[in-house]
Amino acid sequence: MKKTTTRLADGRELIYFDEADDVVRDAVDERDLPARSGGSELRYDAVMDEWVALASHRQTRTFLPPADQCPLCPSRPGRPSEIPASAYDVAVFENRFPSLSMDAPAVVGPTVDGAELFARRPGIGRCEVVCFTSDHGTSFGSLTPSRVRTVMEAWVDRTLELSDLPGVEQVFCFENRGEEIGVTLHHPHGQIYGYPFVTPRTQRMLASAEAYAGRTSRNLFEDVLAAERTAGVRVVAETEYWTAFVPAAARWPVEVHLYPRRRVPDLPALTDAERDDFGPLYLRLLRACDRYFDGGVALPYISAWHQAPVRVGRDLAALHLEVFSIRRAANKLKYLAGSESAMGVWINDVRPEDVAARLRDLVDAIDVDGAPR
Repeated sequence: MKKTTTRLADGRELIYFDEADDVVRDAVDERDLPARSGGSELRYDAVMDEWVALASHRQTRTFLPPADQCPLCPSRPGRPSEIPASAYDVAVFENRFPSLSMDAPAVVGPTVDGAELFARRPGIGRCEVVCFTSDHGTSFGSLTPSRVRTVMEAWVDRTLELSDLPGVEQVFCFENRGEEIGVTLHHPHGQIYGYPFVTPRTQRMLASAEAYAGRTSRNLFEDVLAAERTAGVRVVAETEYWTAFVPAAARWPVEVHLYPRRRVPDLPALTDAERDDFGPLYLRLLRACDRYFDGGVALPYISAWHQAPVRVGRDLAALHLEVFSIRRAANKLKYLAGSESAMGVWINDVRPEDVAARLRDLVDAIDVDGAPR
């Protein structure tokens, strides 16, 4: 794989990850772009003990443009895009409308309205877009295993690079797929956030792992994986290095977790063999998800990598991927209503064991190339 770094017209970084070593990336972004936006700030919610990002400039971001105006497609004569090249394998660039930015301006005072309870600080961090392919009309599940391996290398590279940025405490790689999820661009892509704090979800997981270790002297994530593998009923598929299962207390109508058999803190800690083994399993799972509901209804989903923070909890954390969907039936979505949104108490209408059985049958019937077995 060849990595090439360049700059867009407004100074944002663009990185190509090419599968051929002889590719030359000399295309120049000749657009006349406005100054970079990035006026976000962080405000502290003392009641919830959480930081909230305010990024009002994102209201003007591109929203569901037609395919011939997609900013993630390769550039062509008369139609420049965020990718100056005429074709690419995997491309990563700084988001034009970031929720967090290393250039975030200073805030006016350390508090809102002078109240000590309402702390504020600049929205320092990094937000990147990861384009999985130059083909607008495809999806992650339609990629080849070799392309997934390239994406994996991009995730690893960016995790390392963002972890070295001053102030970044956690790196989050994810994909939103489907308008129902809130996607504003149809081109197959994901994102990477470099947060200036450890996220609330990760803090809670690490606290649980620490308490469990104190009671048992064992690792919580290792024991969860071992228990799911022993029970077997919720295991969707296994390979030499990975296990996919529906968690016993799944929150979402369709939810699958993928764990490497060997506990590691983050993506860079995976061996070459573990990285190679991920793609074939993940592709079969995504293709099964798109067959989950009768009638060819594509499954909207969020795919989220849980990694250890940069500086804390690394001995407790366990890398894993969480894939979940808000679709609960072919023509119905799960809305986070009163109990979930107001109280944080989840109610799932679907038994995890039933979801696992359905997905297991579908995965078993699909080859990595998408053909029926």
